Amino acid sequence: MNYTPKVAAVILNWNGLKHLQQFLPSVMASTWQNLEIVLGDNGSTDSSVEWVSSVYPAVTIIKNDENYGFTGGYNRVLEKVDADYFILLNSDIEVQPSWIEPVIGLMESDELIAAASPKILSYADKRMFEHAGAAGGFIDSFGYPFCRGRIFYEIEEDRGQYDQSGEVFWASGAALFIKKKYWQQSGGFDERFFAHMEEIDLCWRLKNMGYKVMYCAESTVYHVGGGTLNTENPFKTYLNFRNNLLLLKNNLPFGRATFVIGLRFWLDLLALFRFLGEGKRKDAWAVSKAHQNFVRQLFKSSKQKGSKRGSIKSLTGMYKGSIVSAFFVGKKTKFTDIPPEFFYK
Repeated sequence: MNYTPKVAAVILNWNGLKHLQQFLPSVMASTWQNLEIVLGDNGSTDSSVEWVSSVYPAVTIIKNDENYGFTGGYNRVLEKVDADYFILLNSDIEVQPSWIEPVIGLMESDELIAAASPKILSYADKRMFEHAGAAGGFIDSFGYPFCRGRIFYEIEEDRGQYDQSGEVFWASGAALFIKKKYWQQSGGFDERFFAHMEEIDLCWRLKNMGYKVMYCAESTVYHVGGGTLNTENPFKTYLNFRNNLLLLKNNLPFGRATFVIGLRFWLDLLALFRFLGEGKRKDAWAVSKAHQNFVRQLFKSSKQKGSKRGSIKSLTGMYKGSIVSAFFVGKKTKFTDIPPEFFYK
């Protein structure tokens, strides 16, 4: 590169003092020369903003007046950030000093690359991939997301099997690199998502617009995960089921969306009965509420100015079959178990 693009690493915070104290020092040690570190605060009531201001005065602080969730919080903060690249970085991530250079180098190599993410390993066990992103995100033709290195609850050890950078379907919102111009062109996050799967919706929208989403194997970060909502939280269950339906409605061609969403309602009903059988009544009710909310919004179109439904066959990284069937019936528990020809190119 003949110039050094300006990069803004933007951490969205909500009462995250503990995580900031533990992980912000590694971000501050980043070696990218033209870097601004931004703390976007979502109406915190702890002392996290005051601590950052006192200990790291070089950090730019942008305050929202309340908690707008992951989607609304980032949309409002990024309106006030000026850079060539945004990095949307979770507060519970440890980075290495040169973690930015490989990703920006990859993205600068192709004008059509809109977004990318590094390899994401578990902070608790740095040999293992982390659930939220791993080595790049994919999705099946029925809307179920999965990753290289993580399919459902099966998480792989990083043995170098995914050390090749390449195009994927979605990049994790835990450490999402995106060119500012494409963030603006796409309209940012759909705020109806609040949190969870919003980055898949954004990446799908970018792909429908003709851009690429990449995984950069040369950069590694370590993610704690579950810092805001743990996996046992019924609100997370609600968001996952509701947002997955929104994801399909927003991005699939109308006819395909009608078929897939109809099928997903029946599959979700099975999940509801499973929760009841396990004594998880709050999770079962969360599935029901997710469906009710989705139906209420069924005829509301996305407000994202970049919203555009694309051809299903043009979406690199989409699995042509059912990952549920492949995993539970075909026993394909690792990404390497799935033949490459089963993905759209």
